[in-house]
Amino acid sequence: MPNSGLRQFWRGAVSIDTSGGSPAMDYQEHIRTYNGFIKGAKWLTALVALTLILMAIFLL
Repeated sequence: MPNSGLRQFWRGAVSIDTSGGSPAMDYQEHIRTYNGFIKGAKWLTALVALTLILMAIFLL
């Protein structure tokens, strides 16, 4: 399927290989921050879309 990457993105199933990284890097915190950013971006996108829909309904 060509959209399998997008489907994994929306389910939050994208993984990161940390086996070859630096021991000084806190990968768990990095992953937690990344997942929080992605979740916030999804909510913000939905909020902007909802705002535009409501503006189209009530202002036009």
